[in-house]
Amino acid sequence: MHLDVQTLHSFYYRSALGRVAQRVVRSQVQAFWPEAKRQTVGGYGFAVPLLRPYLAESRRIIGLMPAQQGVMPWPAGGPNVSVLCEETMWPVENGRFDKLVLMHGLETSELPSVVLDECWRVLGPGGKALFIVPNRSGLWARSDRTPFGYGRPYSLSQLESQLKAHHFTPERHVAVLYQPPSTRRFWMKTGPFWEKMGRRVSALLAGGVLMVEATKITPKPTGTRSESRVLKPLGTLVPTPSAEPARARVRAGP
Repeated sequence: MHLDVQTLHSFYYRSALGRVAQRVVRSQVQAFWPEAKRQTVGGYGFAVPLLRPYLAESRRIIGLMPAQQGVMPWPAGGPNVSVLCEETMWPVENGRFDKLVLMHGLETSELPSVVLDECWRVLGPGGKALFIVPNRSGLWARSDRTPFGYGRPYSLSQLESQLKAHHFTPERHVAVLYQPPSTRRFWMKTGPFWEKMGRRVSALLAGGVLMVEATKITPKPTGTRSESRVLKPLGTLVPTPSAEPARARVRAGP
């Protein structure tokens, strides 16, 4: 179940709790990836709030938003980089991205396996992806007051197993958002304390969100293949070349 893009926008840009979540998750994205100079960076789902630090230095940024969610122009005040797409067929050629961030795209999809195949396809050799999903053990997955309370939450082992099955190697992981998903003044004011404390005693406290960095395995194991997506606007009206040499199709004379 994909949330509407306006609901996501209102949470991350207009609510106090959403701004806190955006700041905490984005700071961790930057900790994983401090820079993206001359690289092509992609986001899928509603990952655009996390891509702003790379706007100035990257070669290109593309924000892919699934049709079930809807699309909004981003960034505000700048040239739009958002694209509406089908979740099973992204309008991006093979190997385009150096880095890819997914947020509210995997856990809300009814076809997560196909989404992961698309992630593998659009990443270049050795490309890295960052998967951001609700933590099954965290409080944020149990509250429908935030977007992390919708869709399918994951445990770390579940997410890593799924990534390995789709030809990714998990490299690093971290849990964030240890403060409860509450707008009460006490929790909002003490949020930084809970974030720092939670990472120190993560065996006792569960962060609300899991972040797993994974690297694309290249080449893909034998027996599987990744096809380039070539759209044909004219459908069957486009003639298909014959595989038979032209001279073989000409009947020899008597």
